[in-house]
This record gives sequence, structure tokens and C-alpha cells, in this order.
Amino acid sequence: MSDAELRDFFQRYIDALNAHEFHRMTEFIHDELIMNGHPVTRDDVIADQEGHTDAVPDFTWRVMDLAIDGDRVAARLFNKGTPAKEWFGVPPTGATVEYAEYAFHKVRDGRFYEMNYLIDAQAVRRQLVA
Repeated sequence: MSDAELRDFFQRYIDALNAHEFHRMTEFIHDELIMNGHPVTRDDVIADQEGHTDAVPDFTWRVMDLAIDGDRVAARLFNKGTPAKEWFGVPPTGATVEYAEYAFHKVRDGRFYEMNYLIDAQAVRRQLVA
């Protein structure tokens, strides 16, 4: 994929996430992949995504920065939502959280085969209990 195609691909992925259209992940993620250094299946990834949006129904991802290098995508995202159920071990308080996420993905044959994320879970918890 060209840089422009990869940018478009990543934005379509984010758009599908924001629409909570997890059934579309077959467009973006290989059947088997590496997630944060561990082998998982696409169904595992979908279950994680659904878990977040089950607990936080208005959860959204917003791309702030995006860098492309060959088959690699690096993104700084801001995630936002108001938990309606327990999330990160904290019962819902009505607090809306917004936090940075750093994503590093690799693409092969038009889909992600490696996905890595980094968030500050302690910062999220602090916002949830504040």
C-alpha cells in the first residue's frame, strides 16, 4: 500500500471502530495476529473492542497524529467516553474520561498482522474516580 492508501485504510478502521461496527474487522485484521507481543485471533481483538464499548457505549477514538513508514502505522489517538458499567475495575461514576493511546501496527496483504497499544491505565482510573 502507498502512504496515502495506508492513511485511508487506517481512517476507515477508526471510522468502523467509532461506528462500533466490529463485524467489519475482517476488512482490517488478519485471522491470526500478534497483539502486544502475544498471538491472538481476530475474534479476541473483537471481543476486547466489544468489551470496551459494552462498558463505555459512547466510546470514541480520534486520530491526533499519524505516521506511516512502509508497512508500519504509528498513531497518537485520544479516546473518550463515559462508562455505564464497571471499567478498569472502577464502577461507573458518571465521569467522562479522555486519554491518549499510542498505537503501532504493521500491515501485510492489506490487513493488520501486528497490533500494539499503549495507554496510561492509571491516568484513566484517576479520571474515573475523580
